[in-house]
Amino acid sequence: MELRERILWEADELFRKFGIKRITMDDIARELGISKKTIYQHFKDKNELVYILIQEMLEMNMKMMDTRTANAANAIEEVFLVVTHLQEMLSKTNPMIFYDLHKYHPESWSLFKDFRFSYMKDCILKNIKWGIDEGYFRPEIKAEILALLRLEQVDMIFNQIVFPAGKFVMLEVMTEVTEHYLYGLCTLKGHKLINKYKHITEE
Repeated sequence: MELRERILWEADELFRKFGIKRITMDDIARELGISKKTIYQHFKDKNELVYILIQEMLEMNMKMMDTRTANAANAIEEVFLVVTHLQEMLSKTNPMIFYDLHKYHPESWSLFKDFRFSYMKDCILKNIKWGIDEGYFRPEIKAEILALLRLEQVDMIFNQIVFPAGKFVMLEVMTEVTEHYLYGLCTLKGHKLINKYKHITEE
């Protein structure tokens, strides 16, 4: 692994564990056993380092989500597979990282927001259309409204004011909000499939 990649890897590990604001360039240099000056030979400042990490994270997530989507048997399973991926990612991430991005790194936060309103919104709309075509989602729903609602739901999961980390477990919030979204979309046929995936025995 080249030094630039080592710096990115170590910064990613520290940011995920402690949040972005708490970690300085000195901390990263100390963990790597190099000087801060050496880091600045590869990155202009902390803002650039964070921006590149977010860019790479989003690209990786797009590839992984595309893979999971390709393996889904139906629209409902696709939602469960994507959420499983997000849960795996969040289980290794301090929720403060999203607050720090929003408050201290506006360019990186804009990158994250653009990803949501382009790639993620498009994925949600395709999923809704797929579910309607299969008969699992209600045909009368307004797809654009529901897609925007889903984006806001995901945003809210990361909101430390609404769901403070000391009181809520992010993975549980993700599960509850997603199931609420899915049950609202579904026809009776869709409800039965959700229950099957959740291993709920219907009376």
